[in-house]
Amino acid sequence: MNNLKSLFSRKPPGVGVELTPERVNIARLRRQGQKLQLETLYSAEIPEGIFEEGQIVDSSEMAAVIQSALSESKLKAKRVTSAIPGRAITRVIPVPSELDDAELREMVLNQEASLYLPFPREEADVDYQKLGFFVDEDGIEKVQVLLVAVKKGITDTYAETFAQAGLTLDILETSNFALIRTIREQLRQFTSQESAAIVDIQFESTEISIVVDGIPHFSRTVPIGTFQIQSALSRAMNLPPNRNTDLIQGMAVPAAAARAGGGNPGTTAMLRILGELSDELRRSIDFYLNQSANIEVTQLLLAGPGGAIGQLDEFFTQRLNLPASLIDPITALSLEVSEDISPAQRPGLATVLGLGLREV
Repeated sequence: MNNLKSLFSRKPPGVGVELTPERVNIARLRRQGQKLQLETLYSAEIPEGIFEEGQIVDSSEMAAVIQSALSESKLKAKRVTSAIPGRAITRVIPVPSELDDAELREMVLNQEASLYLPFPREEADVDYQKLGFFVDEDGIEKVQVLLVAVKKGITDTYAETFAQAGLTLDILETSNFALIRTIREQLRQFTSQESAAIVDIQFESTEISIVVDGIPHFSRTVPIGTFQIQSALSRAMNLPPNRNTDLIQGMAVPAAAARAGGGNPGTTAMLRILGELSDELRRSIDFYLNQSANIEVTQLLLAGPGGAIGQLDEFFTQRLNLPASLIDPITALSLEVSEDISPAQRPGLATVLGLGLREV
């Protein structure tokens, strides 16, 4: 059974549920005429050891957390859309245009998928979507296909967890697809020769996605997140370890810090980790550019809880010599909200709102 649940299908309404190492986030959106309204937004802590490195470690405990969060949010939901953070293989591949649907399916899911997977094909859930036609350098018409694959062990655990929570998993996608859905209109400003690097700074990792025409052409997960930044900060300030990363959300990167060192030990420690992250971003962008002819990376778009660090966009702009800006999903979706959502919270909501949007 393929639990990747067809990334590109449409399903009946439900709620978006994002699972992360430290929180479960839930969103329900509603369409009112031409406008989108945020009906429910709820977040609850996940105890340590239940979700690690993009995988559910304890499905029964996670199911209990999900049930409790839905109950506390007063959401009566039976169907959900969720996302796997940063554990997918994503490739855009060319295939012959004359193939019919059955032949295309056979070629992509079996022959082509095996070429791109770092693990055996039988261990993967694979989905695909036809994109557009193009003529290659030999004058042969082909069609581009977006291939997405995730290890079955991961997708099976998600399906099992939501089943234990009494929920039907309508769609299981990857987190970068949900985030891209949120900012789809914003991405339209780029031409087909331009790409945007989406930098999603989560709790224990950062997912880098380079997007062309709204499609992720390159994805990479770097093991640096808000927890690593705060841990370095805490050690430098002789504070006890803490999974709560509120400390860094109240901080700002000092002006001109990309070129000059920080002042106090805490700032210096934070800048060291952010410097390592910017180096990984540079390596990822350079690798992509070396593989892609005639495509330019023109902007960094910052998302995730790490986006709450003040002046982080200016820091990356200076370090990488690329314009960087924060993603504001509320503005991107022209979303009507009943309660004010602070600027510090907004970048971290891009994925869960994209999941909720899938269920509208």
